[in-house]
Amino acid sequence: MRARTNSMNSNAPTPPLPVLADSEAPTDPTPALAAPRPKRGDELELQIESLAFGGEGVARLGDSGYVVFVSGAIPGDRVRAVVHKRKRSYAHARTLEVLEPSPERIEPAADHPGVPWQVLPYERQLEVKRAQVDDALRRIGRLDGYELEDIVPAVEPWRYRNKLEYSFGVATGSGEVGDGGEQLVCGFHVPAGGNAVAPIADCLLASERGNLAREVALRWCREQGLTAWERGGAGRGAPGAREERTAPAADGRARLRNLVVREGRHTGKLQVRIVTTAGELEAGLLAAALSQALGDSLSGVLWTRSRSLAETTAGGETELVWGDAGLPERLGELEVLISSEAFFQTNTEMAELLYGVVVRYAALEGWERVYDLYCGIGTIALTLAPRAGELWGIELVEEAVADAIAGAQRNEITKAQFFAGDVRLAMPELLERAGRPDLIVVDPPRAGLSKKVVHRIIDASPKRIVYVSCNPTTLAPNAAELVQAGWTLRSVCPIDMFPQTHHIECVALFERGDGAAADGAAAGSE
Repeated sequence: MRARTNSMNSNAPTPPLPVLADSEAPTDPTPALAAPRPKRGDELELQIESLAFGGEGVARLGDSGYVVFVSGAIPGDRVRAVVHKRKRSYAHARTLEVLEPSPERIEPAADHPGVPWQVLPYERQLEVKRAQVDDALRRIGRLDGYELEDIVPAVEPWRYRNKLEYSFGVATGSGEVGDGGEQLVCGFHVPAGGNAVAPIADCLLASERGNLAREVALRWCREQGLTAWERGGAGRGAPGAREERTAPAADGRARLRNLVVREGRHTGKLQVRIVTTAGELEAGLLAAALSQALGDSLSGVLWTRSRSLAETTAGGETELVWGDAGLPERLGELEVLISSEAFFQTNTEMAELLYGVVVRYAALEGWERVYDLYCGIGTIALTLAPRAGELWGIELVEEAVADAIAGAQRNEITKAQFFAGDVRLAMPELLERAGRPDLIVVDPPRAGLSKKVVHRIIDASPKRIVYVSCNPTTLAPNAAELVQAGWTLRSVCPIDMFPQTHHIECVALFERGDGAAADGAAAGSE
């Protein structure tokens, strides 16, 4: 069911919002100077007024309204918080104690990080997310006249992720050792807690099978006496810092960085990848332990050695230790094989609903030429291709393009062609080779589309654009540019891919006005 144009559902309470992000915090120096400006380390008692985009609570100090973004707090809370970052006109703080809980606050279900909105009733989460999409488009994009559909709720509010990236670390007195000494843990980073990693007993974002994989891997690493690498710290930019911090342990063995557990939700298969520094590792023994515990559900075990100083599981040298390199999965009518570092929507059930919205907005009749930009392993493209005349997919990552081509062959889809390239550079060549598209589908990273890519889309002058966004604050300026060039923002459908978190996915439909073809080409050539 859809809501009325340009209005919230009349039965739903309107949450107090500004949807503020760091870059959008108050910038007028006069009120900032007049307000009390806390220092890093100061403890404050704060009344939380609203939720910022990004999930932090918003509080204000003094009559002039100095803004403090507070993690771990929701509207209506009165909290004691410590400041960990300060800017001229706003600060960030971390909740130490909830002094007076909000009437909306509920008891948390999970005892681990990664689910900061679990203290909000789920229906309230949906209301806030839908309102934040609307606010971003109106306030940042200065847009109006579009239809804001009701948010699509999650199929499963818990245990919905098909991929979890855990970090190895050390916990002191974690309760897992009797003497309170240090213990290797595998969990999530503590919010606003630097490089600290919180241990996890049961991750409520993962399935029971996925949790078992993490528990077996951690137990094996402890039995082997392996250590975690040191994140951050002084001298990270000094000469030789990379070599020192990514070197093996003193005994020559690899130090542990991350554990990546991926699951085929419809196939029941698991892929486990351990990420370490350089050094020795009996990875075959790890694979044997996992195979014994998981049986036929284990699809493959991989080992990545990384020299990056960043907290990332991407890059490095990856080798297949056991089983298959690709994870088999079904998505709607598609059979897909997912490489270890390929992008795949992390909520399989909701991805199927999202793709349904894309199909509806695309409204293909069977003759259209379609471009799919940032196509990844081609799941959206392969969903649309049987409904189109021809489809062209562009993706920068060559491994993902290989997956897309293999996916087309596996599903006997002949109308889709994929090639590797930077969208910004590859679009002119594609236009010359394939001709102008009738529809462009774009699913960019969180940063949205660069101005150059927006101009490439304008130059291509499609009749319709379907924009899949994981960040409404970057969708909004992109949407404003397209509207200025002659397209009309018709509809926006928010989709809750990530319950218990602030993350918001949405799909937007743009249709070209009569003057957009000529005016857009002129704008794109500027």
